[in-house]
Amino acid sequence: MNFTLTTLPLSLLHIVQKWLNSIEVCDPKVAQFICKLIPAHCPFERKIYFFNRLIIYIPPLCHFNPVYQQLISLRLRALSYLFEIEE
Repeated sequence: MNFTLTTLPLSLLHIVQKWLNSIEVCDPKVAQFICKLIPAHCPFERKIYFFNRLIIYIPPLCHFNPVYQQLISLRLRALSYLFEIEE
């Protein structure tokens, strides 16, 4: 397989995405760690107020992350696992 400078980063990104999708949650402690590690909402979103008036709104930037969907689905799998073992 030949890699050029333009395809190498994309193939590495694809490998990371596939790896994140392949992670299976089988341990409650690992599931809790994943839920603590991956936030439920974007931590970069901010609203800056000055005298109760909105001055600056910084939108959530997580959607620009190329592995955002894989991280959110991993967190969902961990939450689902924790819900299943509690029943």
